[in-house]
Amino acid sequence: MTRRQTATIVFIALAVVLIAAAVSLNIGWIIVNGRRVLPLVLGVLSFTLIIAGIIVYTVFLVREMRRNEQHDAFINAVTHELKTPIASIRLYLDTLRAREVSEVQRRAFYDVMLADTERLQQTVEQVLKAGVAGQRPRLWHRAPVEMTALAQETIETARLRHHLPAETISLHRTTPGVDLLVEGDADDLRTALSNLLDNAVKYSHDQVQVIVEVAAPAVDTVCIRVRDRGIGIPRSQLKRIFRRFHRIPMRGFKVKGTGLGLYLVRSITTQHGGRVVAESEGEGRGATFTLEFPRLKARPAESPAEPLANSGRV
Repeated sequence: MTRRQTATIVFIALAVVLIAAAVSLNIGWIIVNGRRVLPLVLGVLSFTLIIAGIIVYTVFLVREMRRNEQHDAFINAVTHELKTPIASIRLYLDTLRAREVSEVQRRAFYDVMLADTERLQQTVEQVLKAGVAGQRPRLWHRAPVEMTALAQETIETARLRHHLPAETISLHRTTPGVDLLVEGDADDLRTALSNLLDNAVKYSHDQVQVIVEVAAPAVDTVCIRVRDRGIGIPRSQLKRIFRRFHRIPMRGFKVKGTGLGLYLVRSITTQHGGRVVAESEGEGRGATFTLEFPRLKARPAESPAEPLANSGRV
C-alpha cells in the first residue's frame, strides 16, 4: 500500500468519525430541545450543514488525491517513454563512434535509431495534443475528409510502425465506390484512428488480428469501427478508459503508454460533432471501438480524390 493510499484511508476514516460525532450531537440536540421549535430547527439545520460540508470536503479531497496519483503515474510513464529511446539511440551512436562496423550493421543501426526517433516524436506529439485538446472548443481548419482513404492511409502507417504483415490489419468497406465525407481536421482524425490502431496492436499479444470497418449506417452518419481479438476490457472499465491518464490494470500483462491515447480519441471525436463507443465481452475476448461522425454530402464539382487532398494530406 502506497503512502497516498494510506493517507486516503486515514482521511476517509476521520470523515466518518466526524460525521458520526455530528449525527450524535444532532440527536442529542433534538432530545434536549424537543419542545422548543426554533432552537430545534436551527440546530438540525446547522448540524445538517456541518455533515454535508464534511462529506463534500472529503469527496473533493479524495478526488484530488487520486488525480495527483494519476499525474504522478503519467509523469513516470512519459519519463520512461522518453528515456528508453534516448538511451537506445545513445548506445548505437557510441557503438558507431567507438568501432568500425559493416555497412549492413550500420544500416540496421540507422533503422533502429529512426524507429526510436519516431517513438520519441509520437510521445511528444501525444502530450502536446492532449494539452490543447481541452482548450479548443471548436475546429478552426475544417475541410472535407474522405474517411475510407484516410483509414487506408492510417492502416498502412500502423503496419510500418509495428512491422506487421499486410494481413494483420484489414480494411472492410461496406459502401465501395461511395465517398464517405466528414468535415473536419484530417490530422486530428488521423490521430484518433491511429491511437485506436496502436492500442489494438499493443493489447493483442503476439497474434495481431485487427479489422477496420468504414460504413455509413445512416444517410447522415459515417462510422469507423476498429475490432481486435486482444486481451479485452473489463466491463467495469468501459466508461473510465476515456479519462485522461487512466490506465486499465491488467493481471500479468503490462503495456507501455501515457494514458492519453483514448482521451485524445474522445476529445477529437467530440470536436467533430461525433462520439466514440467502446465495447468488450470481457477479459480475453477482444474489444471494439466505434467512431461516429456527421456525414458531409459530396459536392458535385469535386472528384473523389479532392477531399482528402484539400484536407492537408501530404
